[in-house]
Amino acid sequence: MSTWIERDQQVIMPTYGRLPIVIERGEGNYLFDDNGKRYLDLFTGLAVNILGHSHPELQKALRNQATQFLHISNYFYNKPAIALAEKLTAHSIKGKVFFANSGAEATEAALKLIHKWSKNQQEERRGVVVLKKSFHGRTLGALKLTRQEGVYQDFPVTDTPVYEVEPHNLEALEEIFTVHKPAAMIVEPVLGSGGIVTLEEEYLQGLSELCKKFNVLCCMDEIQTGVGRTGTFFAYQHANIEPDLILFAKGIGGGLPLGGIIVADRYANLFKPGDHGTTFGPSPLSAALGNAVIDVLMEQGQLKEGNKVAKELHHSLEKLQGKLPNVVTAVRGKGMMIGVVMNLDGKLVKEIQSDLLQEGLMVDVTQQTIIRLLPPLTLTSEEVQLFINVFEKKIERVVESNVTS
Repeated sequence: MSTWIERDQQVIMPTYGRLPIVIERGEGNYLFDDNGKRYLDLFTGLAVNILGHSHPELQKALRNQATQFLHISNYFYNKPAIALAEKLTAHSIKGKVFFANSGAEATEAALKLIHKWSKNQQEERRGVVVLKKSFHGRTLGALKLTRQEGVYQDFPVTDTPVYEVEPHNLEALEEIFTVHKPAAMIVEPVLGSGGIVTLEEEYLQGLSELCKKFNVLCCMDEIQTGVGRTGTFFAYQHANIEPDLILFAKGIGGGLPLGGIIVADRYANLFKPGDHGTTFGPSPLSAALGNAVIDVLMEQGQLKEGNKVAKELHHSLEKLQGKLPNVVTAVRGKGMMIGVVMNLDGKLVKEIQSDLLQEGLMVDVTQQTIIRLLPPLTLTSEEVQLFINVFEKKIERVVESNVTS
């Protein structure tokens, strides 16, 4: 009998570099493999499992909706979706929601809406401004916005002009707005795949003002940063700005596929019947979990509790940086979205990730030398200390073995 790993290799296309474990189940902040070994999940399915695994409120919502119906056509009114749209707009901007199934689909919907808006302008406006090293998806429209060569490669893309600018350079941004007259700017408030680069609040405020001045749609990509991940419901709220359009996905579905866009009222009727659509957007089951996620975070106080532990995690990592300043060169991020920048060869950073996995701790690596932490908002103080203690030992072991060899 082949192992599950061997069976995977025989029938599933090799689009992912998988870690060598087979997951059997999840409970709380932990995953268990098919040998019964327990892992503290500081990865959360790449910022998806915002409340950990098998959260009782999500399980309750799942059971309740599953006994009613799993799918209906968008030709009918979907009560879980309506309730979720009300909650999303209550916690962001006054507007309307288009639901899809993923972050990439949210980006595609945003691009179509931007196009519809630009066609209505007296002065021709075309193109989208993005930040260097940004990530907005892998589908063909989103692909051109993603400024990472390993992702966009030489795949065919749309003819929408894309203008790339360095983060925190408002002068360069104003020049692009002046010369090229783009229709929109799409920004991750914290660049995720690009290295956990937190955009300064003053920069976001300046960016927002420039968008207003030059009649450019201000779009916040909150696919990874949203739903409490950085300490506020959406990360742009740290800067007290009001975007025209918000992209969301990942954490909102409680583990099920769910994404979409929130559009400010003044643009909310640009889409007419037939302009855009999706069979499953949203699944009533996903929407039911989305409602439960928001209730737990905002009504039951889990966002507030998660913020307390996030501060402990940041503080502990900064202390670790103080102990090992030649190895840990920076601790980036906000809330439960953290990048630990390592002054090590990428192979050694991968070795640390592997060592942590053997000790039952799951972390991610991005940009080759950055340990990316995306813990659940249910993380405890005890789990923070467990991780820090093991992390420090594994860094020291890898550094010492590298020096002696």
